[in-house]
Amino acid sequence: MAKKIPMRQCIGCGEMKSKKEMMRILKTPEEEIVLDVTGKKNGRGAYLCKSGECLLRARKNKGLERSFKMSIPNEVYDNLEKEFDALNE
Repeated sequence: MAKKIPMRQCIGCGEMKSKKEMMRILKTPEEEIVLDVTGKKNGRGAYLCKSGECLLRARKNKGLERSFKMSIPNEVYDNLEKEFDALNE
């Protein structure tokens, strides 16, 4: 039987893609929001396409707020954008 590919939905554009193609944003048990590059850390994960556009869209449509059921301060989005840019260089 073919191996099942884990699919995740982007909180920016809403497209379904394989987990490998996505970035994982993590809410740690300490309520911190971080970019989980390994995809292995413990906590609640939300997924984004690897494009800054989806991050902007998620910011506008409050995708992270919905995923984590909490309000997300602007500096969290700013930090994610910085980390995102660093990865895409």
